[in-house]
Amino acid sequence: MVIGMEETLIGQTMAERRLYLRENFQALCAPIVNEPRGNDIIVGAWMCTPVDPSCFAGVVFFNNVGVLQMCGHATIGVIATLAWQGGLPPGIHRLETPVGIIEVELHSDGKTVSFENVASERYRSAVRVEVPVSPSLENSFVTGDIAYGGNWFYLVDDHGLELELNNVSQLMATTLSIKAALIEQGITGENGDEIDHVELVGPSKKADAKNFVLCPGNAYDRSPCGTGTSAKVACLAAAGKLKAGETFRQESITGSCFEATYRINDSGAVIPKLTGSAEVIAETTLLFERK
Repeated sequence: MVIGMEETLIGQTMAERRLYLRENFQALCAPIVNEPRGNDIIVGAWMCTPVDPSCFAGVVFFNNVGVLQMCGHATIGVIATLAWQGGLPPGIHRLETPVGIIEVELHSDGKTVSFENVASERYRSAVRVEVPVSPSLENSFVTGDIAYGGNWFYLVDDHGLELELNNVSQLMATTLSIKAALIEQGITGENGDEIDHVELVGPSKKADAKNFVLCPGNAYDRSPCGTGTSAKVACLAAAGKLKAGETFRQESITGSCFEATYRINDSGAVIPKLTGSAEVIAETTLLFERK
């Protein structure tokens, strides 16, 4: 979480500030999160002043390859970090992101966070993708849903793979092949938006489902993925498999879990609510040599 630079992002909207970060500070994004300071799976959160005065803060998320639209697990991390710093009391607060304002609830333990994500949807169902170059798959194709949960996802259930940590190499190879096939076959989200996440879903022994998520930058998510869980909830809702108010628990490839429910807003959209926890593990000053 980048703090102390809240005034550096310029723009009349958070979407404009996201573009400003990409155009003016992109060169810093990868060095902040990558080795030797971190690793390629870390998501950064560049804090800024909010545009909307009803919000306590604004944030633009980024990773090792650029800026993001939204990030669920990073939202949980931001709120838990602000609580640890003493700047945010338990209760309900409003956080402004490039995709809209989200309501977050900090629980009394200072580590557990619930938040309502942006409106999520299943855009297309049962989309077949030919994947001839993946020897890991039972067939030379997969069928999945295209869904939005703050980022665009292609969600696959019929992969036939074991979602276990000792199988990460095979899971990475498979999801990379699927991602390449999506690009080659011109399969996109709404309005041609890039599907930059691939989510494999399977059974779990301690939750309702377990996932493996390939993220932009070609690293895999260690969390159950907040936007990915939101996308899954939207798919379950569209299929009539999860009713509003019912709880869906999703386990990550590392064993952590998110709880999710949803409501239907006045426009008929699915509004997921996720609950997870985070702990602060370091407070550091990053040094960069100007060359």
